[in-house]
Amino acid sequence: MKLTFVEAGEIVTTHGVRGEVKVLCWLDDPEMLCEFDRCRIGGQNYAMDSVRVQKTCNLVKLRGVDTMEAAQALRGKVLELYREDIDEDVIFAAELIGMEVMADCRSIGRIREVLDYPGNSVYVVKGEREYMIPAVKEFILSTDMERNVMEVKLLEGMATDED
Repeated sequence: MKLTFVEAGEIVTTHGVRGEVKVLCWLDDPEMLCEFDRCRIGGQNYAMDSVRVQKTCNLVKLRGVDTMEAAQALRGKVLELYREDIDEDVIFAAELIGMEVMADCRSIGRIREVLDYPGNSVYVVKGEREYMIPAVKEFILSTDMERNVMEVKLLEGMATDED
């Protein structure tokens, strides 16, 4: 299911005296956050006047947050991006949770969890049985976000309760 907002990171501290905040980025790469010019924090909309990478984090200057005290008030809050600002082809793990999974024209369950491994992610699908399906093109045949359905190819051994 498409989300309205996507969690992109957490404000961990302030930076300087002019209201910049340091964001621990949850996106694949902190550079990705630099592509956006607006966000939402604590239910309030903000324009991002500047975003730059500092090691594994981002330094963000929010319009209207001009003092260290104002920035400090945002500490610990989650920075969200508008889903409509993100390329439609990009799918986030949070959007897959609860998605129905079909194999050979029958439902095998719903995605309960997305596990991140160095090589690729793995979708944990729970129905009558539990399956662990690698998130690679060989096994993920299609993903329909509008219908909230994923079509997969199963192989022997993907069910966790197989002998």
